[in-house]
Amino acid sequence: MLQIIEVQTKKQRKEFVEYPLRLYKGNPYFVPPLYGDEINLFTDKNIYNKTCKSVFYLAQKDGKTVGRIQGILQTQYNDLKGVKQVRFTRFDCENDPETAKALFHAVEEWAKGLGMDEVVGPLGYSDLDREGLLIEGFEYLSTFEEQYNYDYYPALVESCGYEKDVDWLEFRLFSLTDNLDRLEAMVQHTLKKYNLHFADPKLSKREFIEKYGEGFFACIDECYKHLYGVVPYTPEMQKQMVDQFMLILNRKYLVVVCDENEQVVACGLCLPGIGKALQKSGGRLTPAALVRLLKAVKKPTTIDFGLVGVLPKYRKTGLSAFMAVVLRDLLKDGTVEYMETNLNLESNTSIYTLWKRFDSIQHKRRRSYIKHI
Repeated sequence: MLQIIEVQTKKQRKEFVEYPLRLYKGNPYFVPPLYGDEINLFTDKNIYNKTCKSVFYLAQKDGKTVGRIQGILQTQYNDLKGVKQVRFTRFDCENDPETAKALFHAVEEWAKGLGMDEVVGPLGYSDLDREGLLIEGFEYLSTFEEQYNYDYYPALVESCGYEKDVDWLEFRLFSLTDNLDRLEAMVQHTLKKYNLHFADPKLSKREFIEKYGEGFFACIDECYKHLYGVVPYTPEMQKQMVDQFMLILNRKYLVVVCDENEQVVACGLCLPGIGKALQKSGGRLTPAALVRLLKAVKKPTTIDFGLVGVLPKYRKTGLSAFMAVVLRDLLKDGTVEYMETNLNLESNTSIYTLWKRFDSIQHKRRRSYIKHI
């Protein structure tokens, strides 16, 4: 008999976190999130618990877990956009329509009880979370920042009455094909004309964050504020992001362009690809996993594209080419084989113009679904 259980006890929380580790055991493409971060979802360490409401459900048959799902009421986003949405995320399930429908029904009833009229997702608390259901590219290794799912997931979600809301595309970049001298000349001309400069490369990681962290997030906020599912970075969100990623941040992958007043006008963040380092341990930072992780940070074989932004007033100045130059240097760095772009909205034509400067393939597609309830 199928039962849907709301997660409340410590044992149930542990089961919610560990279920996908069993479901994807042995799958060569699945990359787990950090185990500790998932456990912290249920505690005060998750700063979103101060502003969002969440519910977690397990699906069980004869005492065995066969599925899970989380619902999120992101009040900050709803207020900004004037919508009544609940987000679903962390949906994992065996290939069973009955289980999927029961899980989604539980979230939908929870949403109705809150006075909401739509359910969308997969979306997390913010765009810093894993988002989007993989619908193409099941034969490629997931990045640490995004979630892998089996190829039967789209059919399960659609069988529950969900339709496409937006798609994201992902690319793999191998090398710069555009004329590097021309791009560098373009960037230098723009820097001189508008009295701009790159942040001091001699600053340590901590010094860089202390000096430019606030401006970095302000720049990203301004550039991303109209994008799908995005909420502004509160000071608490900024701190949580820095704390979560400090271990894997590499100073040379942080780039900032400032004006004469040291205000950030453009920025870029990339991360070493650490997916393979975490696979064996299920996302737990065991001593062996930590050794693999630090090795991947020091000598990465892949790089994951994180955040990039150029303030609107500088977008037609040629400054956008700075990221192509930076990425070209990273792709030529030692052991690096390629770069993963992660999620780009299907409608974001400006970012595709940047990727056309590279030898690349479009290898993944993800989807956010919507259902009116």
